[in-house]
Parts: sequence; structure tokens; C-alpha cells
Amino acid sequence: MNRFDIIVIGGGHAGIEAALAAARLKKKTMLLTLSIDNIGKMPCNPSVGGPAKGIVVREIDALGGQMPITADRTALQFKMLNSAKGPGVRALRVQSDKLAYKKMMRDVCLAQENLTVMEGMAIRLNTLNGKVTGVTLKDGSFIAAEAVVMTTGTYMAGVNMISDEVKPGGPDLETTTEDLSASLREIGIRTFRLKTGTPPRVLTSSIDFSKTRYEPGTDAFLHFSETTKTIRPFKDQVPCYMTYTTPETHEIIMKNLKRSSMYSGVVKGVGPRYCPSIEDKLVRFSDKPRHLLFLEPESLSLDTTYVQGFSTSLPRDVQEAMTHTLPGFEKCVIKKYAYAIEYDAIDPLQMKRSLESRIIENLFTAGQINGTSGYEEAAGQGIVAGINAVRKLDGKEPLVFGRDEAYIGVLIDDLTTKGTLEPYRLLTSRAEFRLLLRHDNADVRLIEKGHECGLVTDERYEDYLNKMADLEELRRKLGDLTLELDDPDVEAYLEPLGYIVGEHKGVNGLDLVRRPNVTTAGVLKLNNEEVDEELAARCDIEVKYEGYIQKAKREAAKLEGMENMKLGYDFNYDLVDNLSLEGRQKLMKYRPETMGQASRISGVNPADLAVLAIALKQMKEKQS
Repeated sequence: MNRFDIIVIGGGHAGIEAALAAARLKKKTMLLTLSIDNIGKMPCNPSVGGPAKGIVVREIDALGGQMPITADRTALQFKMLNSAKGPGVRALRVQSDKLAYKKMMRDVCLAQENLTVMEGMAIRLNTLNGKVTGVTLKDGSFIAAEAVVMTTGTYMAGVNMISDEVKPGGPDLETTTEDLSASLREIGIRTFRLKTGTPPRVLTSSIDFSKTRYEPGTDAFLHFSETTKTIRPFKDQVPCYMTYTTPETHEIIMKNLKRSSMYSGVVKGVGPRYCPSIEDKLVRFSDKPRHLLFLEPESLSLDTTYVQGFSTSLPRDVQEAMTHTLPGFEKCVIKKYAYAIEYDAIDPLQMKRSLESRIIENLFTAGQINGTSGYEEAAGQGIVAGINAVRKLDGKEPLVFGRDEAYIGVLIDDLTTKGTLEPYRLLTSRAEFRLLLRHDNADVRLIEKGHECGLVTDERYEDYLNKMADLEELRRKLGDLTLELDDPDVEAYLEPLGYIVGEHKGVNGLDLVRRPNVTTAGVLKLNNEEVDEELAARCDIEVKYEGYIQKAKREAAKLEGMENMKLGYDFNYDLVDNLSLEGRQKLMKYRPETMGQASRISGVNPADLAVLAIALKQMKEKQS
């Protein structure tokens, strides 16, 4: 009988990170996938990153994951989003070569020590006395395991839909099974239906780009991974483009609305609020005269463009007609029609913050099975699930992130505290401490935990410590530097930035950098010192926003005490007097792990929290 420490079901973005983390932490691991060739497949956007999501990728890097490395290596274009806004919302996004990305992920998994990659379909999760024992495959074989990580994506009871055409299958009609999610329901795990979709892919050579808007990348050394030393040169990066829907587009869609899977009653699941189909956009935002579409190349090896923002489940003839109304698409050729997909997900309220099931011991879940959307959210959950599966088997405390530590922490806390009824997408607005959760400081927040877990090498951790020492040295130099404002060189630097100088006055370097538009690199250059651009940019943020950052840290510290007050899944709220009726009902439904989580549940009021705090104190006094 085959026996492994950990089985990971699914070779998507969550499964890759979970399997690699477990194997790199010396556990005998199996990655069970429907197709080895489709490991790391990008069935939707050929891209990695974006608002909030790009910061998740940086966090995965700080924990020692693979997505950031592969994304850097296979990127066609690098772009820093929101660069004109504050540092709390800046994020990197890369346009990926989806074939190169998939190939690299497959090769990394196949070469990984302690990792066995096997093709097969899991149809049953096996348990005994509420604990995982392994999985049964479609061929009847059984594989034993101490722990299982389920990362099934959209493949559980998947259904593809184009209008009234309904066919069982995952992305691109790949094989799917209803048996696996049925076995979960048999052991007490609640499932529900969700829906997502993709836009048409169009032959790039058939698009007239002169009628669209050119969207170049950012000419700078941008990267997700701190281990990346070189990227595709800017001159060789592949551009993206933008176009818009037209009144004719809208007329065709609205005339055929009832032929959409969404509006004909075919779809039963709930679709994504923040990435809706084009017909859903027209219904929900009927006042908008046009909608923005991004044209994204899929691969250097393919003559296809992904029409981002044009997802639909309308029939093929309607897709043809509406696509040809887009500027630049008058003579386009659709290579692959858009479709919607519906699938089973589990209720995330049944998860602990470690991503272990509250129902079945040693069962971990990550990715779209937990109700999320997006490659990045999946990968972030995957590495946490992989790490915590290992830590559970080793008898160690799980790795759990606070909302002030990581976007991954915000994501998991939202899922396990509030649940979701639609595909969950990370947004910067979901993070109350987003000034602390920046693109530039992911290593400061998480690399120590990645090192302690064993996924970040001693050599890389030493490089990080040296970089932090260099950053501190930059601040020291600024603090020790005094510049005369009437110095001709200082005047020549400040006047183009909008400052009228003329006065004879000495100014400290740190105070100067605190002014708008003044930079660390610019100030130190006045002292004839050249500095590392990335390090100087980080210094700019820390100096300019120091007051705001310290305020956010103080607010986070106030909440830390509540996060340390443990309630636990089995806490008996019936024994607590004076809870409001709604508060008691919500607490019993959501089963928060900490007082901090309880405070974020709608319907649990401050008086309920005060009563709970007293009850916890009394329980501790009795135990002591």
C-alpha cells in the first residue's frame, strides 16, 4: 500500500505551494493531479499580481514560496500599479507567458526532492474517528496519508456553460468528479455552489491595435522575489493595450440577455462581485456608457490575446457579434469562446485559521475550494496549508498571521470569521492596516517566520539582515547630514521640486526627506554618495510616513491583546450570562477562535465582548 506523510490533491497554484512547502520541509509528499502537463495552468488571466494580490505574492516570497520566482522568470511585462498613490496601495503586476509559467512549475515539481507527482483522480476522502487516513482514487486504489491538503480549485463537480449548453467539466472541459465533494458532505463538511467565468481569446494578428490604447510596462527593475537578480529587459517586454465597449456592444448584449447562462436560470452558484461577466456589468451599472477592457498577450508561443473584462456565458453567435463591435476588433477572429464554470466549494467557516478543518483532523484546504478567487489568493493559502500540515504532524503550533502582519492573514481571517457567499477577492480596502502591509516591506514582516519554518535558507536570511543593516545606515547618514539651503547645488536640486529657497539655513537630511518630492537618493547625491535605488525608495517611505506608520502600529498593538485571548471552537456560549440574543447566535454560528475574531463579527456588540472578557477571566481564575 502506498503511504505518504502528506497528500496534496490538485496541481493548481495552491497545490503547487502546498506540495513544495511540505516536500522542502522533509515530508514524504504526493502531489495528486489530473494532468502533469497542466500543473500551474493559468485558465483565466495570463498574469500574476495586481492590487493587494501583488503584495500576497511578495509575502509568499518572504515565506520561501515558488510563485514569485516563477512569475519573475516567465514575465512578459512588469508594471507597478498605483505608483502615483500612497505606498499602502502600490502593487506589482506582471503579464505572464502562461505556457512558460506552466512548464517551469511542472519542472520544479518533478525535480523536487521528497515530492512524488502522480496523475489520478481522487473520488473519496477517507477518515476514521474524525481523522484523515488517506484518499481513494477512481481506479479503486487507496493511498494512505497522515494529512491531506485539498486544493481542488474549480474541479469539484465542475460544470461548463455557454448559454444553455451545459457540460460537466473543469476549466476547458477537463475531467471533473462529483464523488469527492459528495464524500465531504458525508463526513459533515458543508459545500455550496460558486460560479466564475472567462472571456474569449482572440487571434492577436486579427486585432487592429491602432484603434486601441497602448499600455507599456514600467521601466524599472521590478520583481516579486528577492532572489531575482535579472528580469526581461524593458525594451523586450511585450505591451498590453486597452479598448472599450461601445453602445452597439451594449445593445447586442442586452437584446440577448436571456440567452446568457447567468440570466436564463442555468447558473445556480453565485458569481464574483469584483470580476463580473460583461452582461452582469451592464445590468448592475446600467448608467455607464462604456466599460474598459484590457488586451493581454497570453504567450510568446501563441497568437492569442486575452480580453480581460469581457467574461460572458452568452452563446457563440452573440459572442461573435458583440466582440466585433469593439474598437480594433472589427475583423477579429475568436480562437476560443468565453464560458462560465460552476463548481463546489466548502463553507470556509468550517476552517481554523491554520486552514485545518474544524470537522476532520489533519484535513487542510486551500484555494478556490475555500471560496476564494485568484491565483495569488490560492497560492498564499497553499503555502500556509503546506506549512501547517507539516507543523501539525511535527506537533508544533500552527503558523497563523494577524491582520497587521500579512494580506494572507486578512484573507484567512475574513474567510474563517465572516465566511463568504461569493468568490472572495482580496482588495486593499479589506485591510485596515494596509500602510503596514506594503509591497516593499513583506520581508520585514514575514521572512523571519519563513526562516523559522525552514523554507528560507540561512544564506538568504543573512542577506536580508545585511540589507536591513544597510537601510539603517542610510537613515543614520541622513540624520548626520546637514545641508545649507543657500548652497547652489541644494538650490538646483530643490527649485525644480517646487521649493523657493534663498535663505541661509542648515537643514538636517532626515527633515529634508520628509518634505514632498524630496528623496533619499537625491539628498545623499548632494553629499556625493550613490545609493541602492530600491533601498533608498524604502527609506523614503519609512521616513516620509513614519508618523502614520507608528500610529498604525499602536492601533494594531491595541488589538493584539484581543487576538491573544483564546476562545476556541468548543467554547460553550450557553454558560455565559448576559450575552445579547443576536450576539449569542452569531458566536455559536461563527465559532471565533479569539476575542479579536469575535470583535469582527457583525452582530456581536461591545457589551457582548465585555461579558465574554469577564467570562474568560473567571474561567482562568477557576483553572488556576
